[in-house]
Amino acid sequence: MVLRSPAVTLKPPTGVQRDQPLERLTTIRTGGRAEFFARPQTVAELQSLLAWAADAALQVGVVGSGSNLLVADEGVRGLVLKLDGELTAIVPDGGVGITCGGGARLPAVAAAAARAGLAGIEFGVSIPGTVGGAVRMNANAYGGELAGVLEWVDVVSAARTERRPPAKLGFAYRQSNLAPGEVVARARLRLRPAQAGALRAELAELRRRRHEAQPSGVRTFGSTFKNPGGPLAQGRTAGQLLDAAGCRGLSVGGASFSEKHANFIENAGDATTADVVALMAAGRERVRERFGIELEPEVQVLGPVSLPGDWGGA
Repeated sequence: MVLRSPAVTLKPPTGVQRDQPLERLTTIRTGGRAEFFARPQTVAELQSLLAWAADAALQVGVVGSGSNLLVADEGVRGLVLKLDGELTAIVPDGGVGITCGGGARLPAVAAAAARAGLAGIEFGVSIPGTVGGAVRMNANAYGGELAGVLEWVDVVSAARTERRPPAKLGFAYRQSNLAPGEVVARARLRLRPAQAGALRAELAELRRRRHEAQPSGVRTFGSTFKNPGGPLAQGRTAGQLLDAAGCRGLSVGGASFSEKHANFIENAGDATTADVVALMAAGRERVRERFGIELEPEVQVLGPVSLPGDWGGA
């Protein structure tokens, strides 16, 4: 099944596919099809696709590595993009900078920086997402934060390409001010010199810590809820709260909270997005009843998916 937009009279640009399955482009492997789908490889192609979508009154969504994403079972109305080609390139400049395509994966960026003897993005090896997604969500892990090493980003919309410094991105915890229909095409990171061997060893240690703490080799989208602040949390993470509320191993349909880390939801193989959302609601309700804390979802969505918290309740 795929949702349809009102009659689209404008002919799609070359390379646009119809009714493209999206399930395989997400790490949790749920969801339906995109009404229109394309893989732009250059800034010019990206701008052309966004302009067509704007003229056709189509909503635009972007799939990065699919690691923080839920796609509606009913499918996605409008145009879904996955950056490709030069929009995934990682290019050290021979100094302290690296320019990355918005579709470049953060672990690959961290590895390229280590090979070039550049420090500051090591935390990226633990984030299975893309540079564009990391900018939109101001990604952070193990004490590092993208905002701290970002020099500029090229943001493409239907109307223009604009270079923005971090000060104009409205960064806050796990968020930015990037608007719907704006896509990060490129970003430049300003790093610092370091010994390449030491950096490679640090990356190996971060990979080890992630493997020990989080489920691997399973279908999951990563952290389900953001870590809460405030006095009620008492410094506890979302995973610790879910665990204390009895969510470890809790299941709905084919989806279950991981036995290894309670803030991860796993797909046993036959889960739907509806199963995942229902499980999120159950976990959030348990934490609210026991601790009085309203957990906020961290996962992003494509299509008509109503996450817990969007409902004004669980």
